[in-house]
Amino acid sequence: MPQRPQVVAFDVIETLFPIQPLQGGLEALGLPPQMLQAWFAASLRDSFALAAIGAFQPLRAIMEAALDDLLTQQGRTASPAATSALLDAMATLPPQADAVEAVAILTTAGLRVMALSNGGAAATESLLRGAGLHERVAPVVTTAEVRLSKPRREVYLHAAQRAGVEPGRLMLVAAHPWDTNGAKAAGLLAAFVARGRPYPAILTAPDLQGDGLADVARAIIALSD
Repeated sequence: MPQRPQVVAFDVIETLFPIQPLQGGLEALGLPPQMLQAWFAASLRDSFALAAIGAFQPLRAIMEAALDDLLTQQGRTASPAATSALLDAMATLPPQADAVEAVAILTTAGLRVMALSNGGAAATESLLRGAGLHERVAPVVTTAEVRLSKPRREVYLHAAQRAGVEPGRLMLVAAHPWDTNGAKAAGLLAAFVARGRPYPAILTAPDLQGDGLADVARAIIALSD
């Protein structure tokens, strides 16, 4: 078993905050709500494509471009105001049901908790403030600081530097296997939030996994110092 980390970094979108509440916004644009995952997956794809060649665009810009493409594919159009309203909703998502509990478990045990997101700093701060987590989760580290998106190793190493710890004493908690795989490749510890899904056998296994955030938090504090 790994050593207990000194700092725990949470991924934000889909890990701490679900994107399902955005389905209504898609419907308002005339798109089927089930296309939400396709939109998010296309946004991640383009984020990865940019990172692979050392380029960077903010997540909001990437998601806006992916949304425009999706609308075109479906023969739909949307006003700039309608598109902005949907993208603005990314900063007001409610937390996962066990997000507050998970953070409380870790901070009560004396662990420091931070956020590591491909999203923007202002939107991430807004999400944490809305969930009542902004005083317990700090710092907020975003990929804009290194102008590369996860899963580039530079992002994870920068997070460790910001946390003031060696990479091996920082644990990423994420609901994305590609993210935990990236963290492991950079020398971090990693925990996977499964929510009923198997972990891909082709990727580097995480150090821990649990079905929910609180399960993962309890597993982390059970590790020996």
